[in-house]
Amino acid sequence: MSQPARSAPRKKSIVPSLLLGIAVVAILGGGAWWWTARKGEAADSAYRTATIERGDIRVAISATGTLSAISTVTVGSQISGQVTDVLVDYNSEVKKGEVLARIDPSTYEAQIEQGNAQIANAQASLKQAQATLANAELDYTRKADLGRQKLVAQSDVDLARAARDQARAQVNAAQASIRQQTASTQTTRVNLDRTVIRSPVDGVVLTRTIEPGQTVAASLQAPELFTIAEDLSKMKIELAVDEADIGQVKVGQAVSFTGDAFADRQFRGQVQQVRLSATTTSNVVTYPVVVSVDNSDGTLLPGLTVNAEIEVSKRDDILKVSNAALRYKPTGETATATAAAQAPQGGQNRGGGIGDDLARVAGSLQLKPDQQAAFDAALTALRERQAARMAQAQQRGASMFGGAPRPGGNASGGSGAMQAQMRQRMAERMQQDFAPFRATLDDTQKQRWDAELRALLGAKRAPIYTLVNGKPEMVQVRIGASDGTSTEVSGAVKEGDVVVVGERAKE
Repeated sequence: MSQPARSAPRKKSIVPSLLLGIAVVAILGGGAWWWTARKGEAADSAYRTATIERGDIRVAISATGTLSAISTVTVGSQISGQVTDVLVDYNSEVKKGEVLARIDPSTYEAQIEQGNAQIANAQASLKQAQATLANAELDYTRKADLGRQKLVAQSDVDLARAARDQARAQVNAAQASIRQQTASTQTTRVNLDRTVIRSPVDGVVLTRTIEPGQTVAASLQAPELFTIAEDLSKMKIELAVDEADIGQVKVGQAVSFTGDAFADRQFRGQVQQVRLSATTTSNVVTYPVVVSVDNSDGTLLPGLTVNAEIEVSKRDDILKVSNAALRYKPTGETATATAAAQAPQGGQNRGGGIGDDLARVAGSLQLKPDQQAAFDAALTALRERQAARMAQAQQRGASMFGGAPRPGGNASGGSGAMQAQMRQRMAERMQQDFAPFRATLDDTQKQRWDAELRALLGAKRAPIYTLVNGKPEMVQVRIGASDGTSTEVSGAVKEGDVVVVGERAKE
């Protein structure tokens, strides 16, 4: 009896097992990644952080002021009388010499007629005196000849001489009277010409204070009839700048401003003058700063109140950090842990002091081998002295945060005078320590080295705390311009560094 043939056994596929293994590995890897990320987030979440960025900082001073024409002329009247005509109105454009108004001239015309009559009378008196003089001279000549011949008495000769001299005096008096009357008439003619009020400049009439028929009285001072702005294509702003800010304002600085009348538009100007005439109002001292403005399109109007910003500093493409990072100080356990982590090891200061800054400066000078050797020797001596000071401070139990000042930094709690003295002593030590190195430099290198050294010693320094492995680590940086939100920093930091700006409350 035949038996049925058995089928050959099937081979098990390894694909499901492979997929299962891959899935297990992926799950384990994802779990490890999640655990690591969670652990990192837990460490990071203890602090509020910010990032050091590269960008621009613009420092500006705010002030308010009023727009006005560069030159404003007040037109008045030197004579009194009734206004007969007013030929211009507000905003009228006028040219130099153009008639603005007229005052009744009848009084002065009558005075001129009277003066002409008096001149004619004086001229007639002059002719009469001249005739009398001619007769007196002839009489004196005859009597003088007869006197020499002893034909008349000497007294007759003397009387004839006196009559001649009297006639001459009368001629002189008549001539003086003519000049006097002529001058008086000329004064009246000048006043007659003043009855016509003319524009002294090319410009625009801003104000008009007279109407036809109004009487002008110029007895004590010239009344103001018109105000003319000479040229409105160029205007000025007088800003009131607070005494705390006036030291930063310099001629030529850029100014941007806005006005309520043109809220959607920003205008530009330039500081033209910083005046010394201070004004005190309610114990607040301000100084006037004059800003020149181009108004070629005629948009701006005299008298507008403007809000201006004077750009006193602009730093482009620099590293900047949030001001909160400069204000942050570790507290409690964080301060203790950070102090331990920041302790100098092997004589090295982890804060990145002035030695590192000097090394960066030297690196930009393209030093020769002998120059580099001289610099390295001076830098080594500087760092050994810094390490010795740190060791002494630790022996005295001083804290790095409140004790001896870091090289190039500010001692917390020190007065401004003390810090200035410290900077002065440091400058003297630097000059002594690096004198052999400086002697190896050429003139160009010396100029750059001196400038960079002055900048380093004069710069303000402050600690910030970078987040390294979930822990804050203090770094000493130089600080520069600040716009109130961010501050320029330089030193042992770079773009992208994460800095601590605060600590989160523990749950």
